[in-house]
Amino acid sequence: MKILVLNAGSSSQKSKLYEVNEQPPATPPAPLWEASADWTREQSVVTLTMSNARGQQHREQLPMRGRSAVLEMMLKTLWKGEQRVIADPTDIALVGHRVVHGGHELRASTLVTPQVRETLRRLSSFAPLHNPANLEGIEVCEQLLGQVPQVAVFDTAFHSQLPPEVVVYPGPYAWFEQGIRHYGFHGISHQYCAGRSAQILGRDLKTLRIVNCHLGNGCSLAAIANGRSIDTTMGFTPLDGLMMGSRSGSIDPSILLYLQRERGYPADQLDRMLNKESGLKGISGISSDMRQVMQAAEQGNKRARLALDMYIYRLRYFAGAMMAVLGGIDVLSFTGGVGENAALVRARTCEAFGFVGLELDAGKNAASPVDADIAAPASRVRVLVIHTEEDWEIARECQALAQRTGIPAKTY
Repeated sequence: MKILVLNAGSSSQKSKLYEVNEQPPATPPAPLWEASADWTREQSVVTLTMSNARGQQHREQLPMRGRSAVLEMMLKTLWKGEQRVIADPTDIALVGHRVVHGGHELRASTLVTPQVRETLRRLSSFAPLHNPANLEGIEVCEQLLGQVPQVAVFDTAFHSQLPPEVVVYPGPYAWFEQGIRHYGFHGISHQYCAGRSAQILGRDLKTLRIVNCHLGNGCSLAAIANGRSIDTTMGFTPLDGLMMGSRSGSIDPSILLYLQRERGYPADQLDRMLNKESGLKGISGISSDMRQVMQAAEQGNKRARLALDMYIYRLRYFAGAMMAVLGGIDVLSFTGGVGENAALVRARTCEAFGFVGLELDAGKNAASPVDADIAAPASRVRVLVIHTEEDWEIARECQALAQRTGIPAKTY
């Protein structure tokens, strides 16, 4: 059956169409069609890029008329124009949406119903940049595709079984009763990478203790035991934990109280500083892009060097904490734009863990291979570089839900 996947960012929209058989392949297949819309460079202009399995590609820039209009234009190329790959919208059996926040109510992939929509709308205060975009996608698909079943796949779901001592914050217990708890994010990526790690090594996932490092513009670690997340660095929001591209990660909360009381900073300004003006960007003064920061550090820029050193220090710090939670480690895996491509970051991070028997193969690490083990043969810990496939993981979740529940009526 054909499954359409929508993956919405705060200023981007990606989509892929997969053909999924009753027994999905072990490794991700090429999509029949994929498209992306990006308005990060200029808010008034959107760049649309589309391609299909026949090798046809198209790219254009258009005036930005709102996310819904952009998404509608993008999806219509599925059955109209040179890039079309289906005859009619009814050829699509299921639509899967990456949804950032499912709260404590929505703990697994679920069919979108009016009640689910209302919950997502209520949870928008927890993820104001993402959940509203996910809801727009659901509405546009309903308008264009009619009664095609839609599935919400949550970034928080993989972390939904964290133990109570991890979930509850050490503030007043009333916080927990109000929904203020450790949720964790990047769950779709962490789930995919855990399964892919086991495949690459030819091991049973349930026997592995994995620390997965999702390092992109947003960064998080997950401690995975028996195939389940037992701790993760992002918390109530995706701001917690590691130093990121433009996000601070964990800081002393009293800094915010000080800035508010003594300097008169309003909440909106503090929010902008923490999410948009911190991390690599805030310390280096150059960019949130690791490539630019590393280049500047190499050229002798002191603030860029400091930013890089801080990033790696905090990555080591939290990776060590994840290993302690697991009671040891079998696999350290790297994914995301930085995790997959920044050999220097991997090398400097791994240098700290010789005491657990981790040893890199310098040559393999320098080559940044995809879906490969870059540990030295004698290393007691395997070190993997994995290309995360969130969209394929969403498609698999949709297919699994269809098999469990009998939806959609149109099968394979």
